[in-house]
Amino acid sequence: MSKQKMTPKAAARVQSATAKKGGGTVSKNSFASRAQRAASKK
Repeated sequence: MSKQKMTPKAAARVQSATAKKGGGTVSKNSFASRAQRAASKK
């Protein structure tokens, strides 16, 4: 498993895909939400 940091661009891509799959919503406990928080911790 890679130890790369989550970039804001990558987090946005994950969140977009999750929202499309979930009918426009992203749960606050989803991987997409965790990715967004990790990307913002710079």
